[in-house]
Amino acid sequence: MHFRSLNASLLLSVASLLIGLGTPAYAQSATQQGRTMYNPIPLPSSNEVTDTLSDKDIPTGFGGFARDYVVTFQKGDQVVMDLLSDEFDTIITLIAPDGTTIGENDDGPDGTTNSLLFMRITQDGNYILRVRPYGGQGSGRFTLKVTRLRPI
Repeated sequence: MHFRSLNASLLLSVASLLIGLGTPAYAQSATQQGRTMYNPIPLPSSNEVTDTLSDKDIPTGFGGFARDYVVTFQKGDQVVMDLLSDEFDTIITLIAPDGTTIGENDDGPDGTTNSLLFMRITQDGNYILRVRPYGGQGSGRFTLKVTRLRPI
């Protein structure tokens, strides 16, 4: 009986100490900690953006950084995604609403290090277009353009 009483007393002391310390940092939301959550940039209604990839973007985990744009596609859309840069060797990746990579291109057919990706969309939803440098090397200005092809 004395052992149970000691454990209960110890638990109450620990609980009081934790409550007195407030919410631990690991239990606070990212917003409370002053960090922002992942929030891809909406592609403008013009379907084209000129931007800059820098070390302030998303770390890729193997060197280099990536910048994500969100675009809404409909089932049956046929799209061309064109990524151009004079400052780094580009790679474009298309990520489906479920998070799977469904297309990627390093070098387009024009013999440059620009990227060109053709896709037929199989489900409605918000897709991510990821801009990143080949081999995690490089940063700088780029232009991303999405063109919806019309059936003939």
